Amino acid sequence: MKFLFDFFPILLFFGAYHLEGIYVATAVAMVASVVQIAAGWLMWRKVERMHWISAGLIVLFGGMTLILHNPLFIMWKPTILNWLFALVFLGSAYIGSKPLVQRMMEHVIQVPREIWHRVNWAWVGFFVLSGVANIVVAYQFSEAFWVNFKLFGLMGMTFVFMILQGLYLGMYAERAEVEAEQQEARPETHDAGKD
Repeated sequence: MKFLFDFFPILLFFGAYHLEGIYVATAVAMVASVVQIAAGWLMWRKVERMHWISAGLIVLFGGMTLILHNPLFIMWKPTILNWLFALVFLGSAYIGSKPLVQRMMEHVIQVPREIWHRVNWAWVGFFVLSGVANIVVAYQFSEAFWVNFKLFGLMGMTFVFMILQGLYLGMYAERAEVEAEQQEARPETHDAGKD
């Protein structure tokens, strides 16, 4: 349910594009992102920051696409969004006590601090690469190919990256658990020798 809610504007953009073309799809995505914010507020009394940023960019670049009748503006939106995320993750490596990925995930999994920093840097690289991939496809391939890439390519890249991140974090989480168990066992053994 949450997954569909997060991708609601993209899915409607994709459907509208195949029915009516890029300009109708752009208008649909703009309306859908506003509806997404309103629905989030009504259902949870809260709107995620990502939805605000994405909606702002869709309205800005979508508006320029419709006013100037140039689809390149809406094609730049995923690149700008990914590069903004890269800047946020990059900034979190230097501002505050924890990188952003640790703040988002430490309630689920515990790994050493240096691993959180590595994963945070991996997200920076991923967002930069995703932004570059989007704009290369926008300029080098057809509009229809870009629309398919926006839904399946970028989303597929994200899922693969998240799975790899999960495997990587899981590997270190298991090590951390084993080391913690060994640390707990050592004092008991030492105390038993004194008796």
